[in-house]
Amino acid sequence: MSKPDHIVILTGAGISAESGLGTFRDVGGIWSRYDWRDLATPEGFARDPDFVLDFYNWRREKVRAVKPNPAHLALARLARHWQGPVTLITQNVDNLHEQAGSPEVIHMHGTHLTALCAACGHRWPAPEVMRATDPCPECARPRARPDVVWFGETPYHLNRIGEALTCAGLFVSIGTSGTVYPAAGFAAAARAAGARTLELNLEPSQNATVFDESRHGRASEIVPEWVAEMLNES
Repeated sequence: MSKPDHIVILTGAGISAESGLGTFRDVGGIWSRYDWRDLATPEGFARDPDFVLDFYNWRREKVRAVKPNPAHLALARLARHWQGPVTLITQNVDNLHEQAGSPEVIHMHGTHLTALCAACGHRWPAPEVMRATDPCPECARPRARPDVVWFGETPYHLNRIGEALTCAGLFVSIGTSGTVYPAAGFAAAARAAGARTLELNLEPSQNATVFDESRHGRASEIVPEWVAEMLNES
């Protein structure tokens, strides 16, 4: 594969699974044990905010307890040493890319570690335990919610992501199912704009046909191998 100038990378739950964070759609994943309509929709939050916040308090505790794995560390190394721009987009709401040293991460689905005021849009660091009665530090209204994108809501930073896709020389999808839009359409958009496309995944995704090349295996193994190739590391 020729060396591109601008690399755009999309990561999904598969890259964090090896750090101990469960995926959502695989067999035994989170949505096989919990109803997403109760926990990941504005309507579910309106029905029972305490139940939803208890779930996210548990998820936040899990996120704070895990560490980056070799795949996260490899992508951080690529961002530091690649001669051109590397745009890292993640569907994940953990901070493992940041812990690994990635200098800039686009969290299109938000993050567990931030609270959001549903009234005024102010954001602040999420406490260990968030309650529906927590007042917003900005407007003082008790409208705290997780700063994550729920089903039916618009992902963050789509304009910025779209601009990156149009100028990518290489688009790489890592650990994603290829079922959740708009992220599932990023590879096709980048390819239409002239980028080569590469999938690094445990198994072929639902949109595997849009990739010029695919490599399958554990993210902690195949991502460092790919990065080493890109950086000509012996």
